[in-house]
Amino acid sequence: MQSLKLAIITAACSTLLSACSHGPALDAQAVPAIWPAAASPAAITDAATEQRIDALLARMTLEQKVGQTIQADISTITPDDLRLYPLGSLLAGGNSGAYGNERAPAADWDRMVREFRSVSIAPDGPGAGIPIIFGVDAVHGHNNIPGATIFPHNIGLGAARDAAMIRKIGAVTAAEISGSGIEWTFAPTLAVPQDPRWGRTYEGYSSDPSLVAAYSKAMVEGLQGPLVPGQPLQPGKVAATAKHFLADGGTMDGKDQGDAVISEAELVRVHAAGYPPAINAGALTVMASFSSWNGVKHHGNRSLLTDVLKERMGFEGFVVGDWNGHGQVENCSVTSCAASLNAGLDMYMAPDSWKDLFANTVQQARDGTIPMARIDDAVRRILRVKAKLGLLDDPMREGSSNYAAIGAPDHLALAREAVAKSLVLLKNNGSVLPIRAGAKVLVAGPGANDLAMQSGGWTISWQGTDVMPSDFPNGQTVWQALSDAVRESGGTAQLAVDGRYASKPDVAVVVFGERPYAEFQGDVPTLDYQPIGASDLGLLTQLKDQGIPVVSVFLSGRPMFTNPEINASDAFVAAWLPGTQGGGIADVLVAQRTGKPVRDFTGTLPFAWPSDAASPVTQPQFALGYGLSYVAKREIGQLSEDPGIDLATAMNLENFFSGGVARSPWTLSVGDAGGKRPVPAGAITSPDGAVSVRSVDVAAQEDGKAFVWTGAGYFTIEGPPADLRSQYESGGALVIDWRIDSKSGGGDAMLILGGGRVALGSQVAAAPLGQVSRLSIPLRCFSANGSDLGTVDTAFRIEAAAGLALTLRAVRIDTSVPPASCPAWAK
Repeated sequence: MQSLKLAIITAACSTLLSACSHGPALDAQAVPAIWPAAASPAAITDAATEQRIDALLARMTLEQKVGQTIQADISTITPDDLRLYPLGSLLAGGNSGAYGNERAPAADWDRMVREFRSVSIAPDGPGAGIPIIFGVDAVHGHNNIPGATIFPHNIGLGAARDAAMIRKIGAVTAAEISGSGIEWTFAPTLAVPQDPRWGRTYEGYSSDPSLVAAYSKAMVEGLQGPLVPGQPLQPGKVAATAKHFLADGGTMDGKDQGDAVISEAELVRVHAAGYPPAINAGALTVMASFSSWNGVKHHGNRSLLTDVLKERMGFEGFVVGDWNGHGQVENCSVTSCAASLNAGLDMYMAPDSWKDLFANTVQQARDGTIPMARIDDAVRRILRVKAKLGLLDDPMREGSSNYAAIGAPDHLALAREAVAKSLVLLKNNGSVLPIRAGAKVLVAGPGANDLAMQSGGWTISWQGTDVMPSDFPNGQTVWQALSDAVRESGGTAQLAVDGRYASKPDVAVVVFGERPYAEFQGDVPTLDYQPIGASDLGLLTQLKDQGIPVVSVFLSGRPMFTNPEINASDAFVAAWLPGTQGGGIADVLVAQRTGKPVRDFTGTLPFAWPSDAASPVTQPQFALGYGLSYVAKREIGQLSEDPGIDLATAMNLENFFSGGVARSPWTLSVGDAGGKRPVPAGAITSPDGAVSVRSVDVAAQEDGKAFVWTGAGYFTIEGPPADLRSQYESGGALVIDWRIDSKSGGGDAMLILGGGRVALGSQVAAAPLGQVSRLSIPLRCFSANGSDLGTVDTAFRIEAAAGLALTLRAVRIDTSVPPASCPAWAK
């Protein structure tokens, strides 16, 4: 029964959570044999390196050792801070850029890293100056830098089924990262997503663990190159990160940062598959997952981080945490978590919590809460990686910069090839594809000329919503690429996003799909594409009804229930999130003057394509590995359009706002006398500037929106009319989790739901300033003030004057709250 100590491996063990998660750690020999053995290659270190580390450890002060275990984000630290806080690492989070500019060029990144590093190696006082290691999320190319080569997201690369190409992509990505003065990427993601509702599905190569395992080795080898004992990585190579350990793709209901309630056998067979190949290939770092396994957070799971990863799998690099993930461990906070380091985490990712975490960790090391042997082991592992990167010999990495590598022509050509190989042809009735030479082509749809939709999240910014053509002048949208190819073949092309053409085309290519998202902001309740307000289906039907052959190019980070859209199309292409090189799509879709396209379809589904809106997918419409080509043809008959579930229930209409975003089908806008505009992931102001909004961290990364009024204005959460009468009849209440940051101007604030208005002044006045609090207002209060709860299109709206500032964390309808009377200010 010793195996039960491996982090609660059964449902029975999950009921004994305390005993399982805090019991004695397994001896390495007690780890069940079902766990695969692996070994970091001997070339990661050697006797001379270990002796050098011994000497450094002997010289380092306790503060310097603790500092090595903490990583801060560049948005919260300056080079001078390193004189007092000798941290070992820095990162640039998804929305952080060099000198506060998320569109900073490579030269600025290089200069910034050198400024921090020069301070880190010159300590004031005794000890040893240890250079920082700098990491970024370069997850589909060096996606933080304008003009870089942006590859398809991993889900598209999975469709290509080409490990040799993955190795080349890793090498190109490394060259561009290193060329901008950076030496560490948080990639590859080795998740094996099982529920496509998960907002990070596109970060996984496939639901097939064998494909993930094959790609794992190839990507690590591409990023790091071959390891040579006693020598640093070759020039132009960077440290890889195998992430997120473990089973982040197996959480219940596809919930990001959720809980994988699965057996140990499934944990090993499916979700651990990518790690032994990565470790055997020499991966220098592993990132712990935000998620849990049977109730235990991975950031505090000693059995997995130490007994399995470091002992059984033989990993000799270091384990880094995810964004304040240690704060989610039981009895921990973001500023104090001895449990994580004791469990086997070697480096806390503490983007904005680093200062107090440093002080508390020093104290915990002094009083023995964290044994000195564990501190020394963590620091040894970190120094081992820094030695392998050459940082101990050449901390300023002289001669490593190569700005010309950013977006180099041969790199872009590889990305274009990857796009072409990632496309999966689901339907091609009547051989409407390839588009014949000389054809009149209409290109339509919201994604036709939208580089952000093509590229998805993790592009320039975390959510990727603000990508502009000027960010990637070396890229092409689908429209630009198709237009060029059609004209070269002797045809004509016209762009009409709404499908209204000047002259009737021979064929219409409609590009549509998901808007950009990342992490939990991309979690969805159902796999149905556009379950409410199916505007894209309307466009397809409009063109089809006019007798125009229709080709659908579907942009998405996951397979989705699109049977109605497939039925309305003559051809349907799953294009995933292809990145900036739209030319790869044209290479496959458009015939040259010879009558043949540059490339045929070769991609096959890396995930099963659903036949209904339920998830996980149990009855696929198109199986894993399916894909047509111009040679392998098949006519597709009429598909069932039954979603298979009660969409109204599945959509969870009662959840208006959570995780920093309005939840589908609801949308968030900000407005004033000048009109209103939708709120993206980044900062924005209302048209006349009366209300500003930005994303902020409350309990997790960007899980709140902060609103500041400098004039009369509002923000609103709206959607198609929803029937909330059953919630009203069940005694439901509107529940708001918010933080009042400034009460000035809040006296006249008004709250609207479904047309019913209630005054908020007394509630603003009573709320604790600067602290998250909860406000519950019975739905009958709104009904009494004129709300039609049968057709609610304005779910939540706050109007106020200058001076009010509040942060919104969650808004929902809850029928389980205790009965309450209406506030005195409501009828």
